Amino acid sequence: MPLLPRRGTAAAALALATALSLTACGGSSDDGEASPSAGAGNKKDVAKGGKDFADAAKKTAAMGTDAEPGEWPRTVTHAMGKTEIKTQPKRVVVLDVGELDNVVSLGIEPVGLAPTEGSPELPSYLKKDSGNPKNVGTINNLNLEAIAALKPDLILGSQLRAADKYDELSQIAPTVFSVRPGFTWKENYLLNAAALDKTAQAKEKLAAYEEKADALGEKLGDDKPTVSMVRFMPDGVIRLYANASFIGTILKDSGIPRPENQDIEDLAAEISAENIDQADADYIFTGVYGDPKATDKSKAQGNPLWKNLDAVKAGHAYDVPDETWYLGLGVTAADEVLADLEQHLTK
Repeated sequence: MPLLPRRGTAAAALALATALSLTACGGSSDDGEASPSAGAGNKKDVAKGGKDFADAAKKTAAMGTDAEPGEWPRTVTHAMGKTEIKTQPKRVVVLDVGELDNVVSLGIEPVGLAPTEGSPELPSYLKKDSGNPKNVGTINNLNLEAIAALKPDLILGSQLRAADKYDELSQIAPTVFSVRPGFTWKENYLLNAAALDKTAQAKEKLAAYEEKADALGEKLGDDKPTVSMVRFMPDGVIRLYANASFIGTILKDSGIPRPENQDIEDLAAEISAENIDQADADYIFTGVYGDPKATDKSKAQGNPLWKNLDAVKAGHAYDVPDETWYLGLGVTAADEVLADLEQHLTK
């Protein structure tokens, strides 16, 4: 399945195996890229490297189908093997917000959704078009009985989230898994579209996104401001999101530069409230995973070091919606992020 040309291919290749290795460390947060507490005791877990990155990226890019538009049954190659889908799916269950974003953007109202632990409600930016999907557990705690009761004809998820449930899910309905959510969101979108016979629409949406990203980059000109991405996690973890993340791909697509400590081919660097000065840039955008009171946001922003940051003193530090900037993981969320960036960076 051919992909649209993508910037930062090397970055994406580098970080894919990072995320896969993090899976072995146990659990996954709502962004699909390590557990909220995984880095607290071992910051190296967030930034592992390895020689298998390129092979893992190629695996993601090779997924899809050779079926012609309108051709059924069709066989889809995905992270767990091959799945035959006999007819056009009408009752789709999605196991993550990325898949929810994907199917809703293609005009489909899913019958079931596994929301995130950090944001258990239906994302507000998708409510208007997503119908009323039934809750089937959470991304890390699926309710197989609830899924089966919906009588789906297609289940969409990821190997990172639910590899151990794949066999059981496949007994319920044809199941198609991406390798992982996150920075591979464009490939995942095309994979989901292939299973739904919506490839042409998905490519149009991605092309429109690319045009918006290019337009923002041109509007900002040659002297673009640096942007720092700060996300407050539970247990005192603070992440500075880097290139191999969902938001990292959007910033790269727009040509927006990063501070040196975030211009790295990993998911994120991790800091604490005591060294929040490492978050400085021309602009700072902050997100919060789950309940802000369970994080060190207030502690970090009460630190004199925070108040002395260039972005803070200039009035260029903004809170942004976690549900789009970090949890959205799809083209609709990406469009929302671009709109937010344009609003703040072109005032």
